[in-house]
Amino acid sequence: MFEITVKDKKGALVETINCGLDSCEIGKSRQVLVNLKGWSVAPKHAKIEKTLAGIYVEDISRGYDLLVNGENVERHGPLQETDVLTIGGYTLLVKNLVAQSESQDESGSESESAEQDQAHAADNEIADVQQDAYMEWAAYLNKELFRLMDLRRMDLDSMGDSELRAQLSQLIDGVMAEVATRIPETVDHDLLKRLVLDEAVGLGPLEGFLADPSITEIMVNSHKDIYIERAGKLERTTINFSSDSAVLSIIERIISPLGRRIDESSPMVDARLADGSRVNAIIAPLSLKGPCLTIRKFADKKLRVDDLVAFDAISQPMATFLQKCVEYRKNVVVSGGTGSGKTTLLNILSNFIPETERVVTVEDAAELQLVQPHVVTLESRPANMEGKGAVPIRDLVKNCLRMRPDRIVVGECRGGEALDMLQAMNTGHDGSLTTGHSNSPRDMVRRLEVMVLMAGMDLPIIAIREQIASAVDLIVQQSRFSDGSRRVTSITEVTGMEGDTIQLNEIFHFKQDGVNSEGKVHGRFLATGRVPEFYEMLRNQGVDPDLSLFNEASNE
Repeated sequence: MFEITVKDKKGALVETINCGLDSCEIGKSRQVLVNLKGWSVAPKHAKIEKTLAGIYVEDISRGYDLLVNGENVERHGPLQETDVLTIGGYTLLVKNLVAQSESQDESGSESESAEQDQAHAADNEIADVQQDAYMEWAAYLNKELFRLMDLRRMDLDSMGDSELRAQLSQLIDGVMAEVATRIPETVDHDLLKRLVLDEAVGLGPLEGFLADPSITEIMVNSHKDIYIERAGKLERTTINFSSDSAVLSIIERIISPLGRRIDESSPMVDARLADGSRVNAIIAPLSLKGPCLTIRKFADKKLRVDDLVAFDAISQPMATFLQKCVEYRKNVVVSGGTGSGKTTLLNILSNFIPETERVVTVEDAAELQLVQPHVVTLESRPANMEGKGAVPIRDLVKNCLRMRPDRIVVGECRGGEALDMLQAMNTGHDGSLTTGHSNSPRDMVRRLEVMVLMAGMDLPIIAIREQIASAVDLIVQQSRFSDGSRRVTSITEVTGMEGDTIQLNEIFHFKQDGVNSEGKVHGRFLATGRVPEFYEMLRNQGVDPDLSLFNEASNE
């Protein structure tokens, strides 16, 4: 809130106006707050704005003069009470009323200040105040930074990342130097600069989370509501974005290099970061609280099967059996709920594919990181602004059959592509891998039936089940437990049809024994004692498989 005093050419008082907003405009238009007359006054001549750094005046007249203390300026501030503004012969003085009220409050009674001190004594309240100060100043500095970039007409597209950071770092230093005396002492200048630079170039306050290897997922519900997942548990953070527009700019920065878009007509998008981390974003009008961003991080270190054994996510006999299944070209479906680790397990299983084979991967957003030298990666494409040009996963699965693959790896089957995947498994592309959402191996079979029906083919259910029984050799169930741990809870062989029912033979399973005092789930990986049918086929082919893996006692 500030006060504007207007005097005419003779120095006579014209009017005194209180502006209760953060900004007001001056000119001869009826739409402005301070109305002046004369041919040398533009309809909208100047704008006075209250910021954290003080009050600034800016020339918006497009060709008219704005004088401050007799000098022509485009923008000037922070204004002092003695600064004289001249517009078309009128002189104006600006007084910061908020600053006066604050000084009066500071000179109040000692008892009132003592009560205020007690009210802000709690550590969490102090943290909130400091966080608000950082966010307010970061928002102000970002606004000033983009204004300077606009004035200098900087060609950002032609700069590399290091050059861009260096250029913007200099601009931020200049802006901060102008307002250094006004930034609170509790605000660390280096940290503030880093926040501004990360928001302008990187992913803003999310940069620290991305660099933290203990964080597996980042969830931005709104610019003031950010959660992370650490060790399988959700935590609310004290970090915020400066505004919804800052979140939106981060989303656009992620998806633009991938040729994707997000706007009111296409308010949802799937994408990935440079390290392969999965990104989902959704904005208004679908997201009512503002832009929503979810990032599922990929570990810097590529996990191997030995790591799963060390994490107690799988037993050594189970891992050895899965390796043999992939090497002997068995078709495997990894089943599990959201966030259960299906894609991670699929990545690990893909490591067992021999390097001599040609592998084609098909995904919505490329996440798989195969180690084989002969890999072709295909990624689906959404529709353009005209609603055309979409290439769904199903079309890519059909196309990859013409690319002479030895193995086909589909990131996830969600719909009609399941039919094409089953047909590929049944037509010489043995050893193919995919994932699907379900809570048990039997549920996965039912889900496959539904997904095949989604292809729009009027197939009898018995024909669909015969396709599934013939194509799928193994279902690996992955589950996430209450303590955040992820384990392979069942390895089940699909043995064929009996009547109109698909027969399943469970080879391994996880038996939960309980939960300890710390809330950790504990249990045992057990073999059921049943030997997979294809092991008998291997024996007939002259291979001597290790049957001790299925000994119940060896898995205790």
